[in-house]
Amino acid sequence: MDFFYGQESLTAFQWAIRAIVAFFFLFFIVKIMGLRSISQLRLLDFAMALIIGNIIAHPLSDEGLGLEGSLISMSVLVGLYLIGIYLMNKFIPFREFVAPPPLTLVKNGEINLKNLKKARISVDDVLSEMRKQSIEDVKKVALALWEPDGEISIFLSPEHQPVTKSDLNITSQPFSYPTTIIKEGKINYEVLSNSPYNEETLKNNIKTTYNVEICEILLATLDQNNQLQIFLK
Repeated sequence: MDFFYGQESLTAFQWAIRAIVAFFFLFFIVKIMGLRSISQLRLLDFAMALIIGNIIAHPLSDEGLGLEGSLISMSVLVGLYLIGIYLMNKFIPFREFVAPPPLTLVKNGEINLKNLKKARISVDDVLSEMRKQSIEDVKKVALALWEPDGEISIFLSPEHQPVTKSDLNITSQPFSYPTTIIKEGKINYEVLSNSPYNEETLKNNIKTTYNVEICEILLATLDQNNQLQIFLK
């Protein structure tokens, strides 16, 4: 356990053990926090990610610092984070302080310069986001919002929205998502049990129709009509 405490020097093995302990502890911490992807981090999430990264980095680069203090500090911070999440879910004023409501950047084709300044973004940022969504004219925008996570949500005016089947009173088939029955040469037996196949009939069907073995299949899916579609390795 010498690697756990600050020393004048560490062997290569002790450095490796320290890194392994830090990695799994950090993994455990992140699982508890349930952090989302970086682009979706709230203010509280972002602050925690920065602090925790800074805390764990020091004992992994300085043998004079022990892991104990960092692990305790991180545990306390995660406790505070979970309390903060609880308060956000329980008290609306605290939630609005940490994750304020979205700012209106564009409304009915008019840009709100005051809110642009509050969000600290430029007109070019709004136009850039519009181009990403293939919108060439700000006059077509009914509403554009600056979300708490930094994303811009854009809604077109009704007259500029694409025509849908419901607009034309066309009946659509129910949504169906294909299920994966084979992946990387291995059968998903849970999906198989809910299909009209058993293991033997599935293998025979694939052998007869595609002349391949299960181990040669990268991906096989079943659609709503229980039709197989396969992709070979």
